[in-house]
Amino acid sequence: MPRDDLFAHAETLPASAPSPDDSPAVAPLAARMRPRNLDEYCGQQHILAPGMLLRRAIEADRLQSLIFYGPPGTGKTSLAQIIACQTKCKFERLSGVESNVADMRRVLQGAANRLENTGQTTILFVDEIHRFNKSQQDVLLPDVESGVIRLIGATTHNPFFFVNSPLVSRSQIFELKPLSEDDLFDLLARALMDADRGLGYLKLKVEKEAARHLAKVADGDARKALNSLEIAALTTPPEPDGTIRITMAVAEQCIQKKAVVYDGDGDAHYDTISAFIKSMRGSDPDAALYWLAKMIHAGEDPRFISRRILICAAEDVGLADPMALVLAQAAHQAAEFVGWPEARIPIAEATIYIATANKSNTAYTAIDAALEDVRTGRTLPVPNHLKDGHYAGAKTLGHGVGYQYSHDGAGHFVPQNYLTEARRYYEPTEQGVEKKIKERLDRWRALAAEAAGKKVE
Repeated sequence: MPRDDLFAHAETLPASAPSPDDSPAVAPLAARMRPRNLDEYCGQQHILAPGMLLRRAIEADRLQSLIFYGPPGTGKTSLAQIIACQTKCKFERLSGVESNVADMRRVLQGAANRLENTGQTTILFVDEIHRFNKSQQDVLLPDVESGVIRLIGATTHNPFFFVNSPLVSRSQIFELKPLSEDDLFDLLARALMDADRGLGYLKLKVEKEAARHLAKVADGDARKALNSLEIAALTTPPEPDGTIRITMAVAEQCIQKKAVVYDGDGDAHYDTISAFIKSMRGSDPDAALYWLAKMIHAGEDPRFISRRILICAAEDVGLADPMALVLAQAAHQAAEFVGWPEARIPIAEATIYIATANKSNTAYTAIDAALEDVRTGRTLPVPNHLKDGHYAGAKTLGHGVGYQYSHDGAGHFVPQNYLTEARRYYEPTEQGVEKKIKERLDRWRALAAEAAGKKVE
C-alpha cells in the first residue's frame, strides 16, 4: 500500500466503537506493538537487511554475545527478544538499574542447569548494562567465556567507554540508529490497522499530516511515537457518529515539545559538542548554529559551551584574527552573567564570528611542538646574556653580560640569540592578520640569520 494511502483505511472501520471488553491488554501501545519477527522489525537496515552480518548470524543461529547501543526507542529490547525466539533460546532479562549480584548468580546458575539438563542455551538480556559496576560486569565473564549464556547487553552509552574491556572484547558491538520519519510513519500505520495489538479496534480517522507530525517530532523514537498516538486516540472525544478524529492540533498537543536525545555524560553530549566545534573550524556558521541550538534546547550549561568556543578561538582561529579570542572571552563572561535564555545571543554572536573568521592553528601546533621538545629532548640552558644581571656578583658570573636592549635597535629589533640552539616552532600562515605577522617575522629572522653569519665569519 502506498504511504500516502496508509491512513485511508480509517473510513472503512466499524461504525461504532467496541465495548471496553473488546480492547487489547492494558499494556502501552509501544509494548503491544513490539515486533514478533525480523519481518515485522522496523528500521536498522544497516545491520538487518538481507545479507547483512547480524541477520545472517541470527538466521544461521551462529550468535555469540552482543551489545546493542543507541538512543531510546530504537528497538534494542525488541531485537533481543526476536533473536531469542528465532534461535529458540530461553530468554532471561536483568536490569542494570534494579538487578544485583544475587539476581545475576541466580540466572547464571539456572542457565548452567538448563544447558546441562536440556541442552537449551540461555540468552541473558541486560538492559542498561552500563549501569552495572565493574565487579557486576565481571560476574558475567566466566559464563560468557564458557558459553553458558549468550549475553545481549543494551545501552544508550558508548560501550567502548562504559562497559568493561574484557566484556567488550568477547562481544560483537552493533550500533542502532534513530528510526527515520518514514519508518515511524509506517509503524504508526501498522498500529492503526492492527485490531489485536494496536488501535484497529477503534473507529479512528487520522490526518496524514498529523501522523507525519508525530513521526517527525518523535525524533527517531518508536516508543514516543506510538505512545503519543495512543494518548491522542484514547483522550480525543468521538464525534456523533463515533469517529475519533486525530487532527494536527490534537497531534501537537499529544507529543508537545520533542525531547532531544542528549545526556550530560554520554555520546550525545560529546558528539554534539564535537560537531559544534568542527562546524566552527570548518567555517560553516549554519551548521554551528544548528548544533548550538540543539545544546540550548537540551539545557546544556552555557559555561560549558562558551568554554569550548574560547578554546576554538585560540586553537583554530588564533593569530589569523586575534579578536576572535577577545570576543569569545566577552561572550563567556556575558553568558555566565546573564544565563539562559539571554546567553544564547552573545554565544551565538561568538559562534558566528569564529565560524566566519580567518583560520590558523599555528599557535596550537607551535606550543605542542615546543612541549614535545622539552619532554623528549635535552633541556637547553639559559644563555648567559639573558640571565638575570640585577644582583651583586652577577657580572662576575657573566650573567646579563652582552645583552642588547631591543628598543635601542632599528625598528625596535636587535638580532641576538635567545636560545643556545636554533629552534623553530612558529610558522605563520598568510591568513588574515597573520599575513602581516609573517612578513615581520620573516624580516626579523632574515636579519638574525645575517647577523649569525657575520659572527661565524
